[in-house]
Amino acid sequence: MDWYLEVLRKYVEFSGRARRKEYWMFVLFHFIFISLLVIILISSTGSFDTSAEPNSIVALILSVYIFGTLLPSIAVTVRRLHDIGKSGWWYFISLVPYIGSFILLIFMCMEGEKRTNKWGKNPKGIGNDDAINQIGRE
Repeated sequence: MDWYLEVLRKYVEFSGRARRKEYWMFVLFHFIFISLLVIILISSTGSFDTSAEPNSIVALILSVYIFGTLLPSIAVTVRRLHDIGKSGWWYFISLVPYIGSFILLIFMCMEGEKRTNKWGKNPKGIGNDDAINQIGRE
């Protein structure tokens, strides 16, 4: 849950890097929250009929949640792309029908660069340039 909250704290921070763990924990909790709200929405009347009062409230909560977490989810994806050494503009590959989302999924599963790249230091804190330089001097 801390990883999920960390992404929300960095609401629209597109600079820097995000570990795989940070990204996938956010995706997991995001999926769980949306699934629970959809299940409540469907079970409150047994259908997607929005004429019932509780159903409208749940639909409103679901809409607010989705729109409220839209920017953090884009931001963590961009930071994840930075971690593997790709520009955040690669996010738009997901707009390519069929194959684009699959390519983005593969990028999200790749291990981040172990060294410092132009978007910052390794968020894992291992394999940084100082340690590599220290080993090279010995």
